[in-house]
Amino acid sequence: MDKYDKVFELAKNRGFIWPSFEIYGGASGFYDYGPLGATLKRKIEDAWRKFYCVGEGFYEIEAPTIGVEAIFEASGHVGGFADPMTTCEKCKESFRADHIIKGQMEIPDGLSKQQMTDLIHKHNIKCPECGGALGDVYDFNLMFTTWIGPGQKKRGYLRPETAQGMFVDFPRLLRFYREKLPFGVTQIGKSYRNEISPRQGVIRLREFTQAEAEVFVNPEFKDKHPNFDAVKDLVLPLYDEPCQETGAEPKKMTVGEAVANGTIANQYLAYYVALTHQFLVSVGIDENRLRFRQHLKNERAHYATDCWDAEVLLDRFGWVEIVGIADRTNYDLTAHQNRSEVDLSVFLPYETPKKVMKTVVTPNMGVIGPRYKGKAGKIMAALKSMSQDELDKPEVKLDIDGEEIIIDSSLFEHKTVEVDVSGENIIPHVVEPSYGIDRTLYSVLEHAYDEDIADGEERVVMRFARGVAPITVAVLPLLSREPLTGKAQSIARDLKCAGFFVEYDESGTIGKRYRRNDEAGTPFCVTIDYDTIEKDDTVTIRDRDSMVQVRAPVKDLVPILGGLIMSNKPITEYGKRV
Repeated sequence: MDKYDKVFELAKNRGFIWPSFEIYGGASGFYDYGPLGATLKRKIEDAWRKFYCVGEGFYEIEAPTIGVEAIFEASGHVGGFADPMTTCEKCKESFRADHIIKGQMEIPDGLSKQQMTDLIHKHNIKCPECGGALGDVYDFNLMFTTWIGPGQKKRGYLRPETAQGMFVDFPRLLRFYREKLPFGVTQIGKSYRNEISPRQGVIRLREFTQAEAEVFVNPEFKDKHPNFDAVKDLVLPLYDEPCQETGAEPKKMTVGEAVANGTIANQYLAYYVALTHQFLVSVGIDENRLRFRQHLKNERAHYATDCWDAEVLLDRFGWVEIVGIADRTNYDLTAHQNRSEVDLSVFLPYETPKKVMKTVVTPNMGVIGPRYKGKAGKIMAALKSMSQDELDKPEVKLDIDGEEIIIDSSLFEHKTVEVDVSGENIIPHVVEPSYGIDRTLYSVLEHAYDEDIADGEERVVMRFARGVAPITVAVLPLLSREPLTGKAQSIARDLKCAGFFVEYDESGTIGKRYRRNDEAGTPFCVTIDYDTIEKDDTVTIRDRDSMVQVRAPVKDLVPILGGLIMSNKPITEYGKRV
């Protein structure tokens, strides 16, 4: 077995992850989190909240996982959220066309459907399942469609990302934050993508969890992040565009250098790249198997100033993206403002008012209103946005919802006046760190998995970061008999009351119980023996990674274990080695 098989076998047997709907044959792209997996997932999410909600001061919201069609028309998902697909003419199985072709030859990204169709036919690429002929390549929209309410009157979609809920809520969020920039908002929740042929376990799911932050900022201050000094000296492996083009290794440079030399576009983006590194390492990602890859120009969204992916090295899959950090400019809010016709701008006051020349338009609404009815408001707004030169013409041509409307100059008055302007309205730019929680969790599992020798035997150990390990501490009576069990249960209750996730285990030999907890990734085991009862009320604390044991008083267990969980200090700093 390769490492993926070993990790997944342990994950199924020990209650981390297993395929969904197993008794009905399962379905690709869906996985359940078992008792330990669900706990690990929640701890990773809570660690993320500590970074972004507690540390950054961003409040969390929760929006519906179903959205009305207009949201995804504005975001571009209805028209453009598609993958190229080809279907076997014999067995009718469908596949990602670019993935099938890349399995046979190297091809550049961005090929058209016709180019991929030509390659499939020219090189006689067959169905990997049955060997049948593959059909022409076509677009397949990845969103799950549903209907809101009875009948089929109002179409909805299961959201393909959590971000849109935060953009749609922008007017209320702006008021919550007292209409001041910058501010951030977060959301952790389910997203859905109807992947064509997910074949990479939990790396590619049809239902998955995202943790996203949307940071709304004045574009003039993207190079003035207030906490940039805290991260500017952090050294990161940056796989930038020149490295990818030349085949060079990632460059190691400080965050400050990356901004100064233009590798990363601005301080805000660089700050959240750095924060991503700190978070991932804190939850157990091996920093020697972590890099940040810059999107190439031909793969970057047209609206993005710059975009970086946090990638981890996995045994079977190579470098895999688990976080995307993008400067999305004002694209999202502008798109929703245009589609909804709701003002999503922010008024920014000047330090002192400015005197400017302004064209004031006074439409004759007594005529325009009855003549143009429902379009009158848009006509008035269009006139007020025009320049003096345009308004001086005998007739003014307007484009209202794609219709050309000609307004005679007699239907409005205009003049240029000097006015005091106290500020301006801008549409904020957005910097977005977007985390795939499921991919992060699998990466944590694989990076934690280890095999070594203990007492002359091979053991499997999950070396989780102490703060995210599903079980914090195991309480083990040396033997399954009184008074050891009674004392052990009392200690377990006290630790639970102190907030520790405790596993009480009295089944089997103490050696087997240690091995079980090593496999579950439990950082510390507390063993109660006869010295605990008869001599000094002390217990043995065993460290999972080093297997070192120390002796410590029962009354000090809570502060000792708390100190160990919150730090990476060796266990010998907290007790006498035995």
